[in-house]
Amino acid sequence: MTTFIRILARLVLAALPVAIPLSVMAQGDPIGIVIMHGKGGSPSRHVADLARALESRGYVVANLEMPWSGNRNYDVNVSRAEEEVEAALVSLRGKGAKKVFVSGHSQGGLFALHVAGKLAVNGIIAIAPGGSVSSPVFREKLDGSVTRARQLVAEGKGNELARLEDYEASRGTYPVIAVPAAFVTWFDPEGAMNMPRAAKAANPQVPILWIVPKRDYPGLLKTTPSMFRALPANPLTKFYEPDSDHLGAPSASVNEIMRWTREVAGAPDR
Repeated sequence: MTTFIRILARLVLAALPVAIPLSVMAQGDPIGIVIMHGKGGSPSRHVADLARALESRGYVVANLEMPWSGNRNYDVNVSRAEEEVEAALVSLRGKGAKKVFVSGHSQGGLFALHVAGKLAVNGIIAIAPGGSVSSPVFREKLDGSVTRARQLVAEGKGNELARLEDYEASRGTYPVIAVPAAFVTWFDPEGAMNMPRAAKAANPQVPILWIVPKRDYPGLLKTTPSMFRALPANPLTKFYEPDSDHLGAPSASVNEIMRWTREVAGAPDR
């Protein structure tokens, strides 16, 4: 019996490195994570599986509807959106989260990169980030709408809803009813949604998990490596390529997001 117990103990100890990561969340301080959907989306679409999976593993999750959703259409400016994310972070900390992360998919991923230089977080997760308004295609497709929105602001009509245009690679150009004064802040080529600017302006102390699915849109696959190289150096920053397309990237990245956030949460403060 003694020999059997010793063998059993060895087997249990050998299994611990696999078992511990799944149980730590229940025993220790929970990790908090803000999740932001993509352009025209919502919390119940492409990021929903990610939110449910993280919650089931003990994460404290804030799955937000952001100003670029199909319902909101840029109803507030960039600064107000930053405040919405900050309020969610405060809520996560109030629920016991000691380490907090901001994640986003597609346009949400680009906004996550933007707040990497703005908000106090432990890490950023950019899932298939896209929608950089500094790109030639955005300038070509939306220059007229940006000019019109600026004109409406100059005429004192910046807070009156107006028919403007948005652009997405998979949809082309399409109309949105938006607030011109807010719209301008989102589509200013030198503003918040300029991806090269956001990457360079990230806080060097904030590690970034940059996720690019292997079957992402060709334009993003072409430009992303140079964007990633523009990030400030951080030993915990990582580039991850799930076997997925653009829309499936959040679901395909669940395990890596859990692994990486636990690694960052357990690392010594820098």
